Amino acid sequence: MDAEQAEVRALQSEGPDLRPTPGEDTAQVQKSFQEIYQSDSEGWESLKDLRSNLGHLESELLFLSTLTGINIRNYSKKTENLMSTEVAEKNIKKVLQSHRLSGNCHMITFQLEFQILEIQNKENLSSVITDLNIIMEPTSYSELSEFVSRAEERRDLFMFFRSLHFFVEWCEYRKRTFKHFKEKYPAAVHLSEGASSSYMKIQSTSKPGFELVIVWRIQIDEEGKILPKLDLLTNVPQQALKLDKKGVIETAPLSFRSLLGVLGIEAALESLIKSLCTEKND
Repeated sequence: MDAEQAEVRALQSEGPDLRPTPGEDTAQVQKSFQEIYQSDSEGWESLKDLRSNLGHLESELLFLSTLTGINIRNYSKKTENLMSTEVAEKNIKKVLQSHRLSGNCHMITFQLEFQILEIQNKENLSSVITDLNIIMEPTSYSELSEFVSRAEERRDLFMFFRSLHFFVEWCEYRKRTFKHFKEKYPAAVHLSEGASSSYMKIQSTSKPGFELVIVWRIQIDEEGKILPKLDLLTNVPQQALKLDKKGVIETAPLSFRSLLGVLGIEAALESLIKSLCTEKND
């Protein structure tokens, strides 16, 4: 036992990420190290193997964080054995795990509390999430509120992380795209709420009153799939509408959707800006 405690202390001294944080109960941390070491020591031939495995896990965690943009800052777990006479007679083992974690996916932060019930018998081991509570920090993304409620109701952790990752990726892509056109056409493109805005205004540089508005929503469907939706709104003088005998302005929103399907988002926006702002078309 003394030898094991000595190895635990040595591991603590060489692993700065595993040291107790300010205000944390040092005795409890040491107890946790002992429990981990005692339960897993039979699987490791030496302390060197354990350190090597820890380093490997840290590398994998860093890779996943880089790949998904999701960072877990704090995590805790509590395990409770559920025993009853009936369960004991049938040789069934039930374990309830309570998990708490907090983290962020780029600019969006979250806290999760969930419980996993594990049921093991002679043949197999099954597990199910019995409770899920998601707390999101206030954001300007109204789409997330309904999605979070749906994930909680279904107790679907995988859908939550997958959809959050792709939602943030689309938000970042929209931001980069709007910023690009604002820098390329500063006189024509206007972002009232900055690059993080959900809409972009395009104003004619030669004919005042002609304005197009691109509304770019990022929707999450019932299954958690991310669906970018772009719409075109027109704002032109009444006189121009009267002169538009072919109904070009009226059909512009539908034509824009067709253009998106043919050219893609960036090329369609570029074509729209040029059609409104070049001297030839004016």
